[in-house]
Amino acid sequence: MSMRPYNASQVKLSRERMYEIIRRPLVTEKSTLGSQFGQVTFVVDLSASKPEIKVAVEQLFDRKVKAVNTLRQKGKVKRFRGRPGRRSDFKKAVVTFEDGQDVDVTQGV
Repeated sequence: MSMRPYNASQVKLSRERMYEIIRRPLVTEKSTLGSQFGQVTFVVDLSASKPEIKVAVEQLFDRKVKAVNTLRQKGKVKRFRGRPGRRSDFKKAVVTFEDGQDVDVTQGV
């Protein structure tokens, strides 16, 4: 079993892997409130670690990251035309940037 890097300085990512890790920004009321604290919320790959997310965001957006908090959102059971279905699980990353390093998520990468 391979050891996962605990430090962002140990992480080596290809450009392709960075785009796999950072799927899209998550724009909700709660994530928009985080923008006043220099935070942006992203939907990320389920297998991505915090150091990998930090390196990917720093290199894709060219900004300095202070902290990364992650959570796994379990998929809900919903009904479609009377038949039960299940939404897929996903992982969110709340990325806090250093002071003055905000990112405008309405623009592309």
